[in-house]
Amino acid sequence: MTDALIEQWQAAWPQALEAWSRFTRLRDARLCASTVEAAREGLSGSFAMIRLMDQSVVVDMQAVRELGLDDYAVEILAHEIGHHVLAPASATDQFRLLARIRRALPTLEKHAAMVANLYTDLYINDRLQRQAGLRMADIYRILEMGRTPAEPAPRSKVWLLYMRIYENLWQLHKGALGGAGADDAMDTDAWLGARLIRVYAKDWMDGAGKFSTLLLPYLVESQEQEDEFRRMFDTRDAAEGCEPAGGQQIEAGELEAAVHPVHDSRISGLDGAVEQPQHAAATSQGGQAREPYEYGEILKAAGIKLSDEEIAVRYYRERALPHLISFPKTPAPQSDQLQLEGLEPWQIGDPLDQIDWLQSVIQSPRPIPGVTTVQRAYGREAAPLRKPEPIDLDLYVDSSGSMPNPRMQTSYLTLAGAIIALSALRAGSSVQVTLWSGKDDVMTTKGFVRDDSSVLKVLTGFFGGATCFPIPHLRHTYERPRPRRTHILHISDDGITTMFEKDERGNSGWDVAAHALAVGDAGGTMALNLPTGWEQCGDNDWRREAYKVLRQAKERQQWEIHAIAQFEDLVEFARAFSRRHYAPKSSPQKKKA
Repeated sequence: MTDALIEQWQAAWPQALEAWSRFTRLRDARLCASTVEAAREGLSGSFAMIRLMDQSVVVDMQAVRELGLDDYAVEILAHEIGHHVLAPASATDQFRLLARIRRALPTLEKHAAMVANLYTDLYINDRLQRQAGLRMADIYRILEMGRTPAEPAPRSKVWLLYMRIYENLWQLHKGALGGAGADDAMDTDAWLGARLIRVYAKDWMDGAGKFSTLLLPYLVESQEQEDEFRRMFDTRDAAEGCEPAGGQQIEAGELEAAVHPVHDSRISGLDGAVEQPQHAAATSQGGQAREPYEYGEILKAAGIKLSDEEIAVRYYRERALPHLISFPKTPAPQSDQLQLEGLEPWQIGDPLDQIDWLQSVIQSPRPIPGVTTVQRAYGREAAPLRKPEPIDLDLYVDSSGSMPNPRMQTSYLTLAGAIIALSALRAGSSVQVTLWSGKDDVMTTKGFVRDDSSVLKVLTGFFGGATCFPIPHLRHTYERPRPRRTHILHISDDGITTMFEKDERGNSGWDVAAHALAVGDAGGTMALNLPTGWEQCGDNDWRREAYKVLRQAKERQQWEIHAIAQFEDLVEFARAFSRRHYAPKSSPQKKKA
């Protein structure tokens, strides 16, 4: 029976594709004979799913048989194809959709993935029912009829509203699909939901927030009944394995307040409703980045299974990319000496002494000028290029309690460190990153590395403790001569002055720092969260002792100290520092760090 059913569904695949267009092309559906086999494909809970990573459709044929949907191959396969063709269609649009829905579900963001699935299903099913003539309504009738013995609990209000929306869309009598329990208020909301689907059929992304607002009060009362949609949850892990490029960017439309459909005149037709959301305020903020925590929650809702560390690494790598230096390009010089490249004909009129008589006679014992005579051709070759020796980077980033947690909110210390470190790696340098806080709170790469993931894993860590610079680590790094010149960079605040205290051996921090600068032989820089004009601060400033130490560091050891009044300014500092130290010398130089 199972083999025959699979063959039946395989034969229905071309017709399901043609329900959208005769030009639609997707790899054949993966029809799993058993639920166990479907689980190996990543399908669980639902009887079907899509994978955006490889544009696949997976169906659990055992579950299909148990639900009594054997004869609906074209309908179910066409529905899954619709997720690839219409909504969400791509991983990027899935991220965008989830971001908008989350903003419209305050305190109920955990339901965003389910709401997104219900929302896109409405567009797909409505098109297939009305335009392709498929029996989508019958599928819901069968699901409703088959649930009573096993699921005696009453349907949630979300389910009743959802079925009433379909009944309005397809002009079915109340209760035809299971919406009989809806009251007058729910009937009104169902009519608004059906209107929304029709009005925003070509701009479904813009209607997502309004649909979520419509569902919000029903979700509040039915939070524990999400399982009743489990069988239809076919986009839960749709973006698993996809690259979340662009997911951290906020769109202008996302920032608009999601109004209830009754307040949208395009839907309700009421004169007092808002004609169209105002784009001006949102556009001015368009292009800004979302916070790391929200970014991570969107990825998880889309089905991307990454740890918090991996999410943070991707977030800061993507935010740093626009600010990195270009990959170094150095034109190869030409050799001063001409190199023999071959032979070419000698024509009458060319200098007589350029004839290569030996090669001419080899070609013909009786040379005929201009016919069998040849001459040598010379050209210039690229000379061996001597690349400049890159300067390594030794980066120390403060992670004490006064600094933000980079995995929860944007840390400009982490972002600046990522810009500089990744630029250094592009230039061919090796990078060592040290994250520090209290006496024993130190995290570092395994020495100087060329691996960007290792660098970002350290940068995205967090301690949030006391402030005590790791003098022993600095001392150990420069106990022996470095194979290449190394620049030392600190990103911190006035807590960096703990670097000049005594270490566990009683050594002076001043001596350790001086020795490190001498061995590194490429200077040292401090980017510190200090007020502008800190050097002129008077004795009344409570940080006067720290300022005194910093002035001594600048005068005695020639540390370059850059006052960063706001952490956001670290991005511009990082861009300037990267171009000064790692951009090709021939490239235009911006303001020096």
